[in-house]
Amino acid sequence: MTSKILIIGACGQIGSELTYKLRDIYGVDNVIASDINTRKLELVNAGPFVILDAKNFNAIKDCCINHNVKTVYLMAALLSATGEKYPMEAWDLNMNSLFHVLNLAKTKQIDHVFWPSSIAVFGPTTPKEDTAQHTIMEPSTVYGITKQVGERWCEYYHEKYGVDVRSIRYPGIISWKTLPGGGTTDYAVEIYHEALKNKAYECFLSKETKLPMMFMDDAIKATVDIMQAEPDAIKIRSSYNLAAISFTPKEIAASIQKHIPDFKISYKPDFRQAIADSWPKSIDDTTAKEDWNWKHAFSLEDITKEMLSQLSKTKG
Repeated sequence: MTSKILIIGACGQIGSELTYKLRDIYGVDNVIASDINTRKLELVNAGPFVILDAKNFNAIKDCCINHNVKTVYLMAALLSATGEKYPMEAWDLNMNSLFHVLNLAKTKQIDHVFWPSSIAVFGPTTPKEDTAQHTIMEPSTVYGITKQVGERWCEYYHEKYGVDVRSIRYPGIISWKTLPGGGTTDYAVEIYHEALKNKAYECFLSKETKLPMMFMDDAIKATVDIMQAEPDAIKIRSSYNLAAISFTPKEIAASIQKHIPDFKISYKPDFRQAIADSWPKSIDDTTAKEDWNWKHAFSLEDITKEMLSQLSKTKG
């Protein structure tokens, strides 16, 4: 029986596109998508799909046994902005789901785990420019706290039990295929939709708020690359810094105005501004480059061109 891949949280922003990519690589029948509901019917109908609660250990275990799952991508989480509204729910989902998967790997029920961390592990005391792989981490959001604690547990399970767990700290992710899911960097997706729809956007961050960002294609590539790397190449078992580009709302607006000259942006910072202010402005990902040859492909201009082009097609 061929070993399978399970994606938990496959209907999320990253999970949905990761599902399609992994199926391209390993075959549709070898990649099982799962989520707590069937809200993305296109994904549900595109291949094997299981309704699965990431907080239910026995359900995950049974799924892995029944389908001979040996690799799990745990993509389910409550993100930064949503987590601030529902802190206990964020802690429950983000932490217990990780323990469930790590414990399955500890007992050799599964062999490989991918778990995403985030730039949210950093906080107000972290150096803002070229934030190093190893630095001060005092996160100020529930999401960031769960990711920092999760990193420590990943490293612990690797050191104590030999669990092959791999992780990257995602920056803000930009995609035309899926809508964002409650993160502080969501503006960088919303702005393209509004530019095409209304030629105007009211940004919930200030114009000079610089944050690390990445196009979805690069994020998916990084995820695949780290999981395909040889085990001895993965020297960090907490989570790797990952970077592509950094920009401000003012800069992304200017890139859009090259294509839509009458696009207007206004600013009305809300509670997400404080979250953004606690995060780095740029990330040093030298270690990922050295260990598993990470390299991003998309610049801000590339992203804007692709986003406007693809969204124009879908809205046309």
